[in-house]
Amino acid sequence: MREFEDLLRAEFEHYLSEVTLYFRCIDAERARAWREAAEVTAQYGAFLEALRRAPP
Repeated sequence: MREFEDLLRAEFEHYLSEVTLYFRCIDAERARAWREAAEVTAQYGAFLEALRRAPP
């Protein structure tokens, strides 16, 4: 096992680095999607308000 210690450590560190990048990417996309959903919700609310105020 000792003969593979350095290799295993390097592989594990690489894995942690890659999974951290992946989670950061997922977090950034989640934040972007929430911002987009908030914008669409606001636009839809404005649309409904315009309909409510429009003459029949």
